[in-house]
Amino acid sequence: MKFIILGCGSSMGVPRPDGYFGNCDPKNKKNYRTRCSALIKTSEENILIDTSPDLRQQLLRHRVKKINRVLYSHMHGDQTHGINDLRSFYINSKKQINVYADTQTSRYLKSTFAYIFNSYSKEYPPTLKLNKLQKNIIARNNNKKINIKSLIVEHGKVKSNCFIIDKKLAYISDVSKIYNKNFKDFKNLNYLVIDCLWYNYHPSHFNLETSLSVIKKFKPKKAILTNLSPVLDYNRLKKLLPKNVIPAYDGLTVEL
Repeated sequence: MKFIILGCGSSMGVPRPDGYFGNCDPKNKKNYRTRCSALIKTSEENILIDTSPDLRQQLLRHRVKKINRVLYSHMHGDQTHGINDLRSFYINSKKQINVYADTQTSRYLKSTFAYIFNSYSKEYPPTLKLNKLQKNIIARNNNKKINIKSLIVEHGKVKSNCFIIDKKLAYISDVSKIYNKNFKDFKNLNYLVIDCLWYNYHPSHFNLETSLSVIKKFKPKKAILTNLSPVLDYNRLKKLLPKNVIPAYDGLTVEL
């Protein structure tokens, strides 16, 4: 089973659409960051986390031929606006793809992308089926049950969902607060993939100081910083980090 960070950039990516690299060295390929999405690859299926606006580019890069399910963390555009790129997988399978979202995100998806979920004509049938995101999602890998647990965290003024895969890896791409009652679920993981927008305080995201404080508290074997803005140059950031912490880069893949 593999976990692939398809994109690790903040809401406008690196470089931004206007070409702005900020502090990032354009000569380093690891500073080219698309918006956040991730892929869980088991022996049976491909489970996508979020549909970044850069989803087409990400799927082509990794030669992804099927998407079986999609889990949404929250409603923001940098997590949802690549949703139309799932249409080709419907065309291939002739089956609606199941997507899972919380109440707020479901409401947003249905109102913003109504044509994807409703039938308008024979030429444009609904391509996705919207389902309620459950606390526990069951997948299979080599005939073994794998549990993907969703937990709510705060992300500024909205709630976001993070995902814990088989008690081995937690993916928390957008977070400003983790509730104390859930701390036990994040302890002693193999991997903790966690939001780290920049150095200064931000009301909706962890900054470097907060991310490192949480990592120290949860004690994963390895931590990976994601949702990185143009403020954070890969090499400079890497020099500041403890040995068990690394910056993410697009395409970073871990075996579970």
